[in-house]
Amino acid sequence: MFESDFLEKFSRIHPITPFVVYVPVIGVMLYRTLMRSVPVPSVVGLCLGGLFVWTLTEYVLHRYVFHWTKDTPWGRRVHFLLHGVHHDYPNDGDRLVMPLLTSAPLAVIFYSLFYVAFGGMRYAEPFYAGFTLGYLAYDGTHYAVHHFKQTSRLGKFLRRHHMLHHHADHDGGFGVSSPIWDYVFGTMPQVKKLGATRAAASDNS
Repeated sequence: MFESDFLEKFSRIHPITPFVVYVPVIGVMLYRTLMRSVPVPSVVGLCLGGLFVWTLTEYVLHRYVFHWTKDTPWGRRVHFLLHGVHHDYPNDGDRLVMPLLTSAPLAVIFYSLFYVAFGGMRYAEPFYAGFTLGYLAYDGTHYAVHHFKQTSRLGKFLRRHHMLHHHADHDGGFGVSSPIWDYVFGTMPQVKKLGATRAAASDNS
């Protein structure tokens, strides 16, 4: 990705790293929340709310940021750095979860947004804990569907959903940990596009 070995090193990340970094963050947020005597049902509800908001955030980021394109040298380079490298090398194990240089600034931005939205830490932190849990579900699911054989019905569905996004329909299947927003916005990946792609390749051969 980079000519600089230093920058190249920071573009790669071990898949366990997000869990090592953000699980303690979730724990601290929940501990601080309980120490403020926020009722447990409220904590659970706020966490579930944050988790739900993550699913939409995942969809929006993947569809409108990671798949943003502009047919200029600069635009193609930005797209490659953001997400194109993953589509070119989908099984590169060091690039299946978000590097900390990307996730850490986003974590600060979203925490700040929730702090403002909730008017302080009391309710923002449990909401943020659920949101971060959703992010870890995304990273874990993304790594798993690329690198592990899926045996459960859910796992097989998520793997097929994501593989169709990679190999058949780049304009569909933006949900990785959940397809809910693909259903809502009509972007479920289409198998027929794979057939069209193969036919075009055959015509050009």
